[in-house]
Amino acid sequence: MNLSRIVERWAEHFPAKVALHFHGADWSYAMLWERVEEATRALAASGVAKGERVAFLGTNHPDMLVLLFALARLGAILVPLNWRLTAAEHRVIVGDCAPRLLYYEPEYQAHAAALGTPARVLDGKWREAGGSPALEGCDSDDVLIVYTSGTTGRPKGAVLQQSALLWNGFNSIHAHDLSQADHVLNALPMFHVGGLNNQTLPALLAGATVTLHKRFDPGLWLADVTRRKPTVSILVPATMQAIVQHPDWERTDLSSLKMINSGSMVVPDSLIRAFHARGVPVGQIYGCTETAPIAVVLLKEDAYAMVGSAGKPAPHCEVRIAADERGAEAPADEVGELWVRGPNVMRGYWNDPEATRAAFVDGWFRTGDLARRDANGFFWIAGRSKDMIISGGENIYPAELENVLADCAAIAEAAVIGVEDPKWGEAACACVVRKPGAELDEQAVRALFDDRLARYKHPRRVVFLESLPKNALGKVQKFDLRKLLETRRA
Repeated sequence: MNLSRIVERWAEHFPAKVALHFHGADWSYAMLWERVEEATRALAASGVAKGERVAFLGTNHPDMLVLLFALARLGAILVPLNWRLTAAEHRVIVGDCAPRLLYYEPEYQAHAAALGTPARVLDGKWREAGGSPALEGCDSDDVLIVYTSGTTGRPKGAVLQQSALLWNGFNSIHAHDLSQADHVLNALPMFHVGGLNNQTLPALLAGATVTLHKRFDPGLWLADVTRRKPTVSILVPATMQAIVQHPDWERTDLSSLKMINSGSMVVPDSLIRAFHARGVPVGQIYGCTETAPIAVVLLKEDAYAMVGSAGKPAPHCEVRIAADERGAEAPADEVGELWVRGPNVMRGYWNDPEATRAAFVDGWFRTGDLARRDANGFFWIAGRSKDMIISGGENIYPAELENVLADCAAIAEAAVIGVEDPKWGEAACACVVRKPGAELDEQAVRALFDDRLARYKHPRRVVFLESLPKNALGKVQKFDLRKLLETRRA
């Protein structure tokens, strides 16, 4: 059996029930399944076979889900592309995974043409539909590669199997108490596991209904809470803040929401309490791309009493706080690295056996995040051992920005760190040392990133220094650099 059964079975049981609502139109489970069958035939007629990759470039759309289920039937793999990245960044990704086809939404035609991959516009018409293809897909097959930039600045593709998405779905059903009666409102991008796997796929697994937004818009989110009356939704801190600050926030009826969930970074208590004040419990999900992502969950029953906690381990995975490199369990309330093991965890990184070996110890995935577990079993995230910056729910790795700065002839040395940002939670700050006699201002530094990296990765702050703090081996000490910037700002 393969992942597509979560649509096929519900199409048999209640074909007229709404599976998806998108741009004012309802997609019943029967209609969704019919599209999956059409896409399966079209993909097979195009030569897509077991193990091959198909990329998707576009904003949220039901046909991205259609692609995923059709590829699952064939045993092939979906590679969703972050539409915010530049063509240069996408060329690295498609060069790594070598997709047989790229489907794109019409607004990305020029971008798709620049990638050098056979491409087809996704316009709702599945062409080249032939006969009945061989359905070789099964739960043990790879079905999704989600790229995340590593600490070296090189993108790494986390490979998730069909079974990982199913087990993650069961974890999500537990986290949100999902049933056929539920209605999910999702505005987070589905090129991330957060938008795809936290609620959208699990809702279909549960036989629920999903209202899908093309992009996040706080006014539309509030309006659809009133119009569509969802029972659950998922947000990241930046979207929570945009909603709370919207003029319609106070007058919007939120009573249909039994809870919302948040994650991707430590969520400010003030945002959680803003929703609590409106009678909406805020759960939390801790995880990462490599864990599909659900690993630790804060249930709505604990939301009011445990503000700030990530919760307890999801039922279908194991979580531990490792006190050392061998993975010995840390005592209660001692900070260590958070490790995850279970059927929801990725198989490995695509084409990167070295990174895969480094990420696992005896089957445990090392997240690189620091956390503690209290005496009652609740997890509290303490920080990140890696340099990753999370800005508005998007991952930014300093190495990517530092690689760009290193190409500038006027820069002697540079480092990038995360700094607090009132809107995005965190933002990238470029700390630059000019070469003697060089004329370089903040505007010129910012211009270095144009057409090189996505806009959200650009530094929002540039600081010029005489030198960078280093250790005896010449490595920049970012902890000391942060303290230096805090002192200067004070």
